[in-house]
Amino acid sequence: MEDGVERRAARRFSMMLPLRVRLTAENGVTEKSAETRDVSFRGLYFMIEASVETGSSIEFVLTLPQQITLAGDVHIRCYGRVLRVEAHNSRRGVAARIERYEFLPAPA
Repeated sequence: MEDGVERRAARRFSMMLPLRVRLTAENGVTEKSAETRDVSFRGLYFMIEASVETGSSIEFVLTLPQQITLAGDVHIRCYGRVLRVEAHNSRRGVAARIERYEFLPAPA
């Protein structure tokens, strides 16, 4: 950060969690696997092997594993907006804001 001021309003947790990201492009909707680097209730940073545009809308399903929930895996569908994209070799680091989310029902 250039001015040294912390802009995050929510505490971030360093977690490597699996993520399924739906991206909308000119050629339609694609779904890609990704992995989080850190997560807060307002946003996340994840690594993905796909082209992502700053400002674009995204949808993703975040899986909280049993080790975190102490019950079973919990799947959360989130809708958000890409704030920043950084190149990391063949992958992209993506910072996204979570605008809304919903808990998905556990599989029967």
